[in-house]
Amino acid sequence: MRILLVSQMYPGPDDPELGIFVRQLEGELLALGHDIDRAVLEGRGGGVLRHLKLARRAWARAGETEPDVVYGHFLFPACASALVAARRAGAPLVATAHGRDVRNIGSIRGVGSATEWVMRNAATTIAVSEFLRRELEAKLPDVSDNIEVIDCGVDLTRFHMRDATVARAQLAWEGEGPFYVHVGTLDERKNVVRLADAFASLGAGQLAFVGDGPLRSQLEGRERVRVVGRVPHEDVGEWIAAADVVCQPSVIEPFGLAILEAMASGRTVVATRIGGPAEFVSPEAGVLVDPLQVDDIASGMRSAATFGSPNTRARETASKHAVNVQARRIAEVLERAAHAASA
Repeated sequence: MRILLVSQMYPGPDDPELGIFVRQLEGELLALGHDIDRAVLEGRGGGVLRHLKLARRAWARAGETEPDVVYGHFLFPACASALVAARRAGAPLVATAHGRDVRNIGSIRGVGSATEWVMRNAATTIAVSEFLRRELEAKLPDVSDNIEVIDCGVDLTRFHMRDATVARAQLAWEGEGPFYVHVGTLDERKNVVRLADAFASLGAGQLAFVGDGPLRSQLEGRERVRVVGRVPHEDVGEWIAAADVVCQPSVIEPFGLAILEAMASGRTVVATRIGGPAEFVSPEAGVLVDPLQVDDIASGMRSAATFGSPNTRARETASKHAVNVQARRIAEVLERAAHAASA
């Protein structure tokens, strides 16, 4: 099957972690024997012009490669470009909703109608969580009858169980435990200030923030808190391995890939109960918390630290979401769409 991959997020030399989940799925689809060409954006800058550039690339690649199906990521604007490319190629579109593209419906003028146009003309829309599927049903009820839920999966080879003591020694992370890690942008949605306040109330342990963002200054200088900043994507697994508990009590989390990666690494998690994590964090794998209640976050952190490390039950749960398993499910959707279009 010839697939044209269209995405507004894709790893590039200046931003190697951008849309890494798209590249992982691409790699698994290639391993299944499919031919893939792509029209993608590898950087964050450029404003509206970058999306015009993506539209031109998608249009050109559709004409040159004549794909059997177009596989788009992010309902708008990328999947609008993917739909135009699909029409040029006479191929169906399978569109993917990831989170912000759904949140933008109703908050940015014109996005709702553009997204409805994409979904109405797509063969199938894939949502990465049941939470997102429900959001789409609520916001666009007239076009929500053909949505499948398939998450992007986790790389079980890259994220695996390792000795936390060894990982901490390699990172020169010292002190008395428990050791807590947060991976992600330091912003309001990721709820990092409440997490730091909850940690302070515990009175013991160490907390590391891996990532950067506008709230960094509110985290620096706190007792027993280490603000690592942004690290290369290949080093994220090292910090997860160094943790006893990985925390992501986001205000809202459409899916929660970092939580799934932590579970695959055999680490207990503290995750928000609002959004995707509630669908895959089992009671044996971690604790779900109310992200707006500092006391509840602290209670969850305290409880999670008693689970033991490594947490083999967390690894077992994550294995059900292996990226190769999810890629096979996506391939079935793509093949079904291509077959229906050619019948």
